[in-house]
Amino acid sequence: MREIKFPENFLWGGATSASQFEGGYTKGGKGLTVSDVLTVGSKNRNRKITWAFPNSDEIQYSDVGGFWGDITVNDEGVIKVFQNEYYPSHNASDFYSRYEEDLALLHELGLKSYRMSISWSRIYPNGDDEIPNQEGLKFYRQIFELCHKYHIKPIVTLEHYDVPLGITVKYGGWKNRRVIDLFVRYAETVITEYKNFVDYWIPFNEINSVTVETFKNAGMLKCNDGDRAQAAYNKFLASALTYKIAKKIRPDFQIGCMVAMTLSYPKTCAPEDQFEALKRCREYDSFLDVLVKGTYPNYKLIEYKQKNIKLNIETKDEEILSQSCVDFIGFSYYTSGVVTKQKVENELHLLGPTNPYLKTNAWGWGIDPLGLRYSLNYLYDRYKKPLFIVENGYGDNDIIENGSIKDNERIDYMKSHLLSVSDAINIDGVNVIGYTPWGIIDCISLGTGEIKKRYGVIYVDVDSEGKGSFSRIKKQSFYWYQNVIKTNGKDL
Repeated sequence: MREIKFPENFLWGGATSASQFEGGYTKGGKGLTVSDVLTVGSKNRNRKITWAFPNSDEIQYSDVGGFWGDITVNDEGVIKVFQNEYYPSHNASDFYSRYEEDLALLHELGLKSYRMSISWSRIYPNGDDEIPNQEGLKFYRQIFELCHKYHIKPIVTLEHYDVPLGITVKYGGWKNRRVIDLFVRYAETVITEYKNFVDYWIPFNEINSVTVETFKNAGMLKCNDGDRAQAAYNKFLASALTYKIAKKIRPDFQIGCMVAMTLSYPKTCAPEDQFEALKRCREYDSFLDVLVKGTYPNYKLIEYKQKNIKLNIETKDEEILSQSCVDFIGFSYYTSGVVTKQKVENELHLLGPTNPYLKTNAWGWGIDPLGLRYSLNYLYDRYKKPLFIVENGYGDNDIIENGSIKDNERIDYMKSHLLSVSDAINIDGVNVIGYTPWGIIDCISLGTGEIKKRYGVIYVDVDSEGKGSFSRIKKQSFYWYQNVIKTNGKDL
C-alpha cells in the first residue's frame, strides 16, 4: 500500500513576490524597479518598457518578450512611468495595504512558512543610496512581527525580478561588477535588521533566468553573450558574499539558492534527442554546480572559450565561490518539456513540442506530477543537499459562481504533485524540507502582467486592467490545503 507521509517539521507554506503581489509602488519612500516600468501584456502580446526621448512627454515602447531577446531603448531614452499607462506592479494585489488581513488568512490556512521577497528599492530606493529607507525597514519588520505572532517562518528572497531601476540606468544592470557590492550592502542591511525573525534566506529568485530574462532578472537592456555570462558570474559572487556575511551575523542561518527547474524529456530514443535532453539539463546544472559545488563545470568553461567570453575575474573570487556554498536548493517546478533535433510544427515556447502523454491546462502546460518526483531525485542524487520546492502550482482563469470558487483542477494538481513528493521522500529517500505553492494569494503574472492566470487558494477581486475591489475570497482549494496542512499531508 502506498505510504503518504511527510516529515514532522515539514515547512508547508505558500509563496509570493514583492513585484507581483505587494503594490504600493511609490508608498513609504520606495523607488522604481524594472517591474514598475512594464506594461500589461497577454499570451499573444509582449509586455513593454515605457520611455521617452529627453525633454519629451511622448511615450515610447520597447518589447520585453521572448527569451534571449535584445531589448532596444534609444541610447538617449529616459525610462519612466507615464500617467495614462497601466502598470500591473503599481498596485498588484495590494499586499502593501492589506498585509495584516492577508497574514491573518495565511494563519487561518495553517501555513508553517511563507516565502516572500523584500524589494531592494524599498530599502535603498535607487539601489545605491547612502543610507537605508527607514519606512521600508519598518514595513517589513511589521510583516515579520506578524509572522512571528502566527508562528509562520518567513522564507525570504532578496531579489525577485525587481532590480532597482537606478541600477539599470546608472550601472547597466548586473553585468557591472560594481552592483555586487551594492547588493551585498543591501543584503547585510536586511539580514542584520531581521536576524531575529528570519531563518531562511535566498539571495536570488530563479537565478538561472539571468541569461534569458535579461531585463526582468538582471536589469540589462542591450547585451550580448558576454554580458549575460558576466551578469550570472556577478550574481554567483553576490550570493557567495551574502552567504559569508549572513553566517557571521548568525551561524545557524540557512542560506539557499533558487533555480527554475523544467525537466525536459527527449522526444524520441534517437541519440540526437537524448543528447538534446542532456544539454537542457545542463542549463540549470551549470548554475547549481557553481552555487552548490563552488566551481564551473568544464563544459561551460569550454563554451565560454569557444565564444571568446572572458569574465571579469578578480584574485579572491575562486576562494569566495568555493568556500560559500549554499545550505539548501530551492527550485520552481510547474511542468515539463520535450526536446528534439527534429523539426516540429507545434512548438510551445521553450517547453518544446506538445507531450502527447500529458494532460494540459488552459495555457498548454503539461500536468506532470511524476516529473516533480524525477526532478527531486535528479537534484538530490547530484547534489546531496536538502531540497525545497519553493514554487509549484496550477494557473487557471477562476470563475466565481454564487459567491464561491470551485477549483477542483487546482486541488487535483496539488494533490498529484504532493503524492509525488511523498513518494520521493518515502520510497526514494530524498530530503525535502518544504513546499510553498506559488501565488498562494492571487498575484500578477511575471510573463504577461495579467492576473487572470490565477494560482492562489485565495482569490483577489481585481482584473487584468487593475479594476476591482481587491477583496479576498477563499477558494475551495483553501479548505482542502488547510486540511492537508492540519494532517501533515496524511489526508490528501
